[in-house]
Amino acid sequence: MGENGKMAFRRLFLALTGVAVATGAPGFPVPEAFAQSRASAHSGAVVSRIIVEGAERIEPETVRTYMTLREGEPYSASLADASLKALFDTGLFADVTIRLEGSSLVVKVIENPIINQVVFEGNKRVPTTALEGEIQLRPRVVFTEWRAQEDVQRILDLYRRSGRFAVSVEPKLIKLDQNRVDVVFEINEGPSTTVKGISFVGNSRFKAGELREVIMTSEETWYKFLSSTDTYDPDRVNYDRELLRRFYLKRGYADFEVRSAIAELSPDRQSFFITFTLHEGERYRFGTIEVESNLENLDPAVLYKMIEVKNGDWYDAKKVEDISESISEEVANLGYAFVDVRPRVTRDAENRVISIVFEVNEGPRVFVDRIDIQGNVRTHDEVIRREFLIAEGDAFNSSKIRRSRQNVQDLGFFETVDVSNQPSPAAADRTTVVVDVKERSTGEVSFGIGWSSSVGALVEVGVRERNFLGRGQDLRASVSWAQRRSQLDLGFTEPYFLDRKLAAGVDAYAVERDLQDESSYDYRSIGGGVRFGWNYNSAWSHSVRYNVEKMKIEHVAWDASRFIRDQKRNTTTSLVGHVLTYDRRDSRLNPTEGYFVSLSNDVAGLGGTEAFLRSDIKAAYYLPVGEILDWNPAWNFNLQGQAGYIFGLGEDVAINQRYFLGGTNLRGFESAGAGTRDPQTEDALGGNWIVTGTAELGIPLGLPEDIGITGRLFTDVGLSGKPDKYDAKLMDWDASPRVSVGFGLTWVSPVGPIAVDFGFPIMKKDYDETETLRLSFGSRF
Repeated sequence: MGENGKMAFRRLFLALTGVAVATGAPGFPVPEAFAQSRASAHSGAVVSRIIVEGAERIEPETVRTYMTLREGEPYSASLADASLKALFDTGLFADVTIRLEGSSLVVKVIENPIINQVVFEGNKRVPTTALEGEIQLRPRVVFTEWRAQEDVQRILDLYRRSGRFAVSVEPKLIKLDQNRVDVVFEINEGPSTTVKGISFVGNSRFKAGELREVIMTSEETWYKFLSSTDTYDPDRVNYDRELLRRFYLKRGYADFEVRSAIAELSPDRQSFFITFTLHEGERYRFGTIEVESNLENLDPAVLYKMIEVKNGDWYDAKKVEDISESISEEVANLGYAFVDVRPRVTRDAENRVISIVFEVNEGPRVFVDRIDIQGNVRTHDEVIRREFLIAEGDAFNSSKIRRSRQNVQDLGFFETVDVSNQPSPAAADRTTVVVDVKERSTGEVSFGIGWSSSVGALVEVGVRERNFLGRGQDLRASVSWAQRRSQLDLGFTEPYFLDRKLAAGVDAYAVERDLQDESSYDYRSIGGGVRFGWNYNSAWSHSVRYNVEKMKIEHVAWDASRFIRDQKRNTTTSLVGHVLTYDRRDSRLNPTEGYFVSLSNDVAGLGGTEAFLRSDIKAAYYLPVGEILDWNPAWNFNLQGQAGYIFGLGEDVAINQRYFLGGTNLRGFESAGAGTRDPQTEDALGGNWIVTGTAELGIPLGLPEDIGITGRLFTDVGLSGKPDKYDAKLMDWDASPRVSVGFGLTWVSPVGPIAVDFGFPIMKKDYDETETLRLSFGSRF
């Protein structure tokens, strides 16, 4: 609010409350000469009594306690001014006057009104609940002008964070009886203030287009109608500075700095032009890398295994930080509670080499006195506290504090997580860890439509709450209908079962599937199970499960293969299983570097009609080719493979438990299009083992990253085994590999991901069924 607005609001408030003169409210001080002239003639007189006039809600004695002047003490102008200031500082009064009548001191007050309600008008883009959470004024609270002005600024800041800089806010008062008021904030939101252009100055190593892909802020384009990254947000721009710094430091530019980030508002106040001024500097390589230990009986040689870079590699500040944390953790595991690992950097600017010595010193002997958690309104304290790797009373460890903060952030329950420490008043060797969080919405309601080559057109509805009742529990339910599949899923997960880091969950599902095209039958199943999972460390994880499923084969075609007609129509499967995983990927959602391996085993036969043993192994390796070769980061390579084997325990394996090759695991072939087949009916019969592999290269298309279109080249290979009771005269089967090559596109569109793959078999059998185009389309909103 400008100065003219403040004065207008001041006049409005004084008119409503009956005040006609300026009397020293915050921001409107009483002129010093006026205050002195009222009492200069009476200085030195003894105040016999203090009379309070105008007090309605506030007791006169309460007014007297705020004053510096006291009954029986001499009157002075300075004490009168101090009393005025003290009364105004309480925020309880709109106006105060003090005068002497004989030896009596008369204090006349006009109380600030009580707020009856706070109303917002004109807010369409920001919900009322968000505005109410931002302001200080509340019903049944004393109204003060300075609080109203602060709330106006808070509302303006809230709108500007959402990209609306043309917003205006006018506070108005509606006077009620009994000295009450309604506060109305009239809001004119104005248009969204977008980013019209982003430019870079000083960049020679990377093109402007590449740098625009690094930062979060993006330029306004027509296809971003469901995104907010093209609206101006000063906090986001500050974060963009940090993203640019990380980008350059990860690639060896140790001297890099963002010298300025200037946002210029267009004359019509509807768009911004942002200019980043950069200093790139030279690119450095790692020089010598050593470890020095100043801890007694600690041989630094045992710590060299934590160093994952070598002399001559491009310098990477993130890897230096990771190595420091790894060394700190390893030293702590060796029994040293107080550790401080600091990288000592020596920069050779002439040869563009950075040598590093990791110094291992004894850290300050500080213990954690208390962990204070604030900002969580809905989430229980223990949900946050249990993610910390240290407890109250433990030795303070900055590395564990950083990892604990990341653990809390990874929950996905909070927009921001800030962890700081401050000296404890209890003792000099104690510190208080303060965790400040800002909660975000964790509930999801989704509605999806789509089309898939496997199941046809589909509709999906789902609900999920990832922080159920603020306890960190995950509750989900979804139902989908498709031309060839319908499915209902329910699930509940308790991440800390029995107050241990043991995830426990229950699941239930029902599925109907049309397999007439592949194998001339339909099936329906209903089942459920329980599961438990835990982590041994950051890489190793393990889970076990028990599942029971009832399945019914129905609508078997009259001309179906006799091997399908001979299948049991009703089966019950009761199985126990486990999955052991070793995961070193940089991200589990969108990995670009690292690898993982998982092994699973299932045993059926503990009740039910089915008895078998099944084993599967999966692995993948990801390589950031673009970063390694200093190309566009969109270049990336991955290898994926899977092998599975199932055999019956005293009986044949049912068709619904067998492996089928083709479709998603072998592009270029129809679903179940390769593998064992009845040549008379062309029904797929599946096999008791399978091996598949994929090599895929992600390629840049020269399009801006924020369009969301990526390309890939791939080759798939697969082999499938034969079923029980294989009859070479009545079945087509060949163990030789099938191979396909192809290319594909993925567009993360505003209404959901669209994937198109073109696969071309180069090794196949005459009886295999192929497909060139595989398309999937889906959306959630």
